Amino acid sequence: MKLFLQSNLQLCRRGHQILRDRLLSTYSSYSSAPSGLSRRISRAGDPSVSMVPILEKWLEEGNDIKLSELQKFIKQLRKFRRYTQALQISQWMTDQRCFILSPGDVAIQLDLITKVYGFEEAEKYFSSIPENSRGYQAYGALLNCYAHTKRLEKAEAVMEKMKELGFVKNALPYNIMLGLYSQMGKYEKLDGLMQEMQEKGIGCDLYTFNIRLNAYVASSDIEEMEKLLMKIEADPLINIDFHCYTTAANGYLKAGLIEKALTMLKRSEQLISGNPKRSDYEVLLTFYAAAGNKAEVYRIWNLYKKNGGFFNLGYQRMINSLVKLDDIAGAERIWEEWYAWKMFFDIRIPNLMIEAYCKKGLLEKAEALINKIIESGIEPDGVSWNHMAAGYYEGGQMSEAIEAIKKAISQSKPGRKASFHNVEVCLKYLNGQGDVEAAEELLKMIKENGCYSAGVYDKLLDCVNKENLTINKIC
Repeated sequence: MKLFLQSNLQLCRRGHQILRDRLLSTYSSYSSAPSGLSRRISRAGDPSVSMVPILEKWLEEGNDIKLSELQKFIKQLRKFRRYTQALQISQWMTDQRCFILSPGDVAIQLDLITKVYGFEEAEKYFSSIPENSRGYQAYGALLNCYAHTKRLEKAEAVMEKMKELGFVKNALPYNIMLGLYSQMGKYEKLDGLMQEMQEKGIGCDLYTFNIRLNAYVASSDIEEMEKLLMKIEADPLINIDFHCYTTAANGYLKAGLIEKALTMLKRSEQLISGNPKRSDYEVLLTFYAAAGNKAEVYRIWNLYKKNGGFFNLGYQRMINSLVKLDDIAGAERIWEEWYAWKMFFDIRIPNLMIEAYCKKGLLEKAEALINKIIESGIEPDGVSWNHMAAGYYEGGQMSEAIEAIKKAISQSKPGRKASFHNVEVCLKYLNGQGDVEAAEELLKMIKENGCYSAGVYDKLLDCVNKENLTINKIC
């Protein structure tokens, strides 16, 4: 991790000669550059694809890059949770080119480091910032870093430091702490913090009320949720938003009050104005599915598409909603529509159908879908094979289940490990069959791929008769 502490003069000297000729190139203009480069960046949907070669190639072709463009790209990548790629652009700005990061850019980079590398690397980055340059934005980003990683004591310490420095002048730091307390179930802390805001003359904003509303929902306190909702509606200084009503709908759904939930969803929909966000429709799809209302799910889907909603996440939400409603035929139609249209392949979408088929015992359909993916030149991932393994063992096809779980293990990635339960079932089956050799092969594969921690691996060893194993083969 390169440190922030590089002088602006050094950056300019290092990048000036390289950029001078490129910025004066006659092959580009401000109006044409963003669209072409933006297209290349948006098409690099695979998180493993680095942004740096794309930026370098763009410059090598005689084009220029504006600081405002890079900031826009970072914003868009963060929006789609492509944090690694956003960080690559941010660090490229800092480390290799004559771009001077503003305090806001620094805060964004710290946030991205947190999301990509964790709070320890974020701490190192913050420490590299000169003390006289650590403004409220840097401290705010560090506070958010600790809240994001649920480091309560560290977050409280930063909050106190910000108070000492006079950086707590609005609701934002309080909202971060309120959100953290709420996430950690420390609801007793919320009222005291909101009282402190009042004493300091810092007004609660809509985010403050939304956090409190969510806390009432999390603690299933419907009565207090309703009281707060009425207070928000009555406050002339607060413009109630879409999320207030969907939060209330969630509370009612948890309490089994379906009609009240549907009323809240209708109110939330009324707040989707002229230029609707597709994310609002995606949220409504999920809630109407949770309410068991298939007609409303299809109605929202048609509105989503009418407003230009042809995005992977929308299809993912719709298929997932129909699967939950046990509308497999409908989910198949949406899947086929996506497969015919797909601009950027997202394995999570076919995986929803594979999982649904396997749970329903429709293994032939699941196999056909897997084959279709392979024939199109796409490799199913570990999740795909996990679903297949579960489907096979539920259907009594243990030989196929073992082969599927091997494929899941071979393609395991961080956060996408082969299902412990599926592996356990396969090992117990092999042990029951007395097939020591096959059990050893599977254990060796697990060990070599580093799928699990030592403790979890030991639990898998307990599934077989260890005295029959050739220890040197698996350790």
